[in-house]
Amino acid sequence: MAIAVSLVALFGLMLFFLLRSKSLSYGAAFIAVMFGFYLAATGAAAPMNQLTKAVVDAIHDL
Repeated sequence: MAIAVSLVALFGLMLFFLLRSKSLSYGAAFIAVMFGFYLAATGAAAPMNQLTKAVVDAIHDL
């Protein structure tokens, strides 16, 4: 669990700087996929799913 959290932080930071510098390439896509993969392995996965469901439900109710 501790390794997954540190990898989420590392990939998230790398993705932030890649997106900020508008350096979108295959490497950035790989970083984004790995960020999502490791984020799903942490305790943040359930709240992220709940937030996404709430947003989709709110849009659907409009």
